[in-house]
Amino acid sequence: MSTRTTTAPPAAVKTVAGATGPAGAASPAAAGPPARRGRMFLLALAGLLALAALALTHVSQGTAAVDLHTLWQLATGSSSDRTGHEQTAAVVLDSRLPRLAAGLLVGCALGAAGAALQSVSRNMLASPDTLAVNAGAYLAVVTVAAFGISLPALPAGATAFLGGLLAAAVVLGLSRAGAGPIRLVLAGSALTLALSGLSGMLLLLRSQQTTGLFAWGNGSLAQIGMQSIDRLTPLALVAFTGLMLLGRRLDILALGDDGAAVVGVSPRLTRSIAVILAVLLAAVSVAVAGPVGFVGLCAPAAVRLLSTWIPGLVRHRAFIPASALAGVLVVLGADVLLRAVFGAQAGAEVPTGIVTTCFGALVLIVLAYRSRDMGTDSGSTAFARLRSRRAFVVTLVATAVGLLGAVVVATLFGDATLLLGDVGNWLAGRSGQFVSYVLDTRVPRVAAALLAGAALAVAGAVVQAVSRNPLAEPGVLGVVSGAGVGAVTVLTLVPLASFWLIGGSALAGAATAAALVFGLAARRGLEQNRLVLIGMGVHAGAGAFVSLLIVLTDPYNETKALAWLGGSTYGRTFPELIPVLVALVVALPVLAVMRRELDLIGLDNETPALLGVRLGPTRLGLLSLAVVLTAGAVAAVGVIGFVGLVAPHAARALVGRRHTRVLPVSALLGALLVVVSDTVGRTVIAPAQIPVGLLTAVIGAPYFIWLLWRSRREG
Repeated sequence: MSTRTTTAPPAAVKTVAGATGPAGAASPAAAGPPARRGRMFLLALAGLLALAALALTHVSQGTAAVDLHTLWQLATGSSSDRTGHEQTAAVVLDSRLPRLAAGLLVGCALGAAGAALQSVSRNMLASPDTLAVNAGAYLAVVTVAAFGISLPALPAGATAFLGGLLAAAVVLGLSRAGAGPIRLVLAGSALTLALSGLSGMLLLLRSQQTTGLFAWGNGSLAQIGMQSIDRLTPLALVAFTGLMLLGRRLDILALGDDGAAVVGVSPRLTRSIAVILAVLLAAVSVAVAGPVGFVGLCAPAAVRLLSTWIPGLVRHRAFIPASALAGVLVVLGADVLLRAVFGAQAGAEVPTGIVTTCFGALVLIVLAYRSRDMGTDSGSTAFARLRSRRAFVVTLVATAVGLLGAVVVATLFGDATLLLGDVGNWLAGRSGQFVSYVLDTRVPRVAAALLAGAALAVAGAVVQAVSRNPLAEPGVLGVVSGAGVGAVTVLTLVPLASFWLIGGSALAGAATAAALVFGLAARRGLEQNRLVLIGMGVHAGAGAFVSLLIVLTDPYNETKALAWLGGSTYGRTFPELIPVLVALVVALPVLAVMRRELDLIGLDNETPALLGVRLGPTRLGLLSLAVVLTAGAVAAVGVIGFVGLVAPHAARALVGRRHTRVLPVSALLGALLVVVSDTVGRTVIAPAQIPVGLLTAVIGAPYFIWLLWRSRREG
């Protein structure tokens, strides 16, 4: 997975080109040509037989009984019941065959696209999902639909292509700026969160125009007829053929830029063409079925595992079609499994992409766990800039004044504008009925945003110190999503659940996610980028599980769960803020006492041990405090991301790395960010509202990408 280029003479290129893996790794010792051809033939035969079995099973599943005998009668026209024959033909031709064709097209397109992107980036974690291609394509389609524009298949595919290409250009542009392979995936994942936030905004603000796009946004194979497939399949065939023609050049490119240039292969031109073709394949998939998650990651990974048995698979003219076949098997297998587990009716409603995302999240966690960490442990150097006491005092005062001003503005402005005198009368108990109603509902919202922002920021500062990773935060590490899973599960199963039960379930979900992420990463030393990637996998899996719950619930619970996942202060009351307030009251004094341990743990593994700090128990205790703070914040306002990344990092940039200064400034900055985001969300389009979590994602994700670019340059 290294991005270093190597120079090889032409003779060496001819020797090595056929034995180089898709991601630049050397293939195992090759068996004899007859053995290789025999194994390749057996693999192709097994894949085609598996595809045939899945296709027959897939067509026979549904709400109407269509067994294999009936399918045979339909194919041969030998049925004696003409009426039943016509009804069966209508079901198969209008619904099941289009769904099967969609699965074939989507699986083939995503598998080939993932193989090309992994080869171009020399990164086995690259895919249309992790490089934000699917998210960009989906946002483009949602944007067009939000303005009431209905596009035919080809214009819709072109729109998705432009959105995916722009997203890929941003992520791969970051790679040219010097980012390593794993950081490339981090940038793509962050951009995906930002684009998903924008898509979620449009879905909520233009709900009538975007009806049905939520389920489609998780990847649904449901089709009405073959119109879209007929029009978009030729584009997919052109892109696939183009990748096959590039196969030899991609083999040579795997040697390194210098080695490719020696034999006349332009690395930049080859990469550009391959990326455009891969994005075109992903756009076709999105236009047909929405963003089906992680197929482009799983399919090439499975083929790469088989290449240890069949070395010939490392050549791209075999690797790309094998990945396409594997993609089809993954998509159809997920759809068959979905309807087998949930039944025909529910299986038709639940998007197939939810199953592939769950499986892909597991693959991402495994690959991240096994991969070599490509980043430096920059925790002790990224924040080494010292600041004077005067700078700290000025920053603290300025931030406190800014937060006070934001609270005043948030209290006065909204769907109804008030004056400071109205607030004074309300505090004295002399306000009128209208003012009392407005402030009784608005002030708890402002308090919820303030407390939740402070809690998430402090939790982020602790997580970054413990992991020695400036890119870590509770949201990126899956802890916030884990809390969301716990809360939404209770909302789904117990619609009349008390707030305390919801808060307890959020705490349990956050603790489970934290134990999973940090447990896996700790076995490999909490290495910088691996920790975040495992968290991204947990985040994706948790999001897919929540989407499954939402799709399967009734409309009332769906609306409530969506508001929770978007992060909203709507309807909050003062009693509901007790958990996050208690978490802050308990955690802040403990962290103040442990400020020295936080400073030492943020340096390295050796220094704390030399100074008598027990590294394991101290880390566990600090992470437990971070989980409690996160769960309290999620219980108060729902799922809000990136606050725990932006606020602590900005605080360190302003006041240095000593946590006696970082913690209070982080808390103030986090509160300021959430209060401002909440105020904008409920005033800019009043009386309609934008969930605060979507705004913080849109603000925080670009900052995260900029942090990746800057820290890589400094490294």
